Amino acid sequence: MENQWLISSHMTGGGFGGCTVSLVKDEAIDTFIKEVGVTYEAKIEIKPEFYIAEIGDGACKIS
Repeated sequence: MENQWLISSHMTGGGFGGCTVSLVKDEAIDTFIKEVGVTYEAKIEIKPEFYIAEIGDGACKIS
């Protein structure tokens, strides 16, 4: 599996299949979900769930 679309991924939690927070190029989100989903389900035998989030402006001072 070639992963030119993945920028970074961090494993968080370890139980029940674990969870990752992954930074993926916008144009590759569908490919990431398909390829990771198929591979994960084949190895773990659990259908994965994916949540897409967008980066916000970050913290700022409230006036």
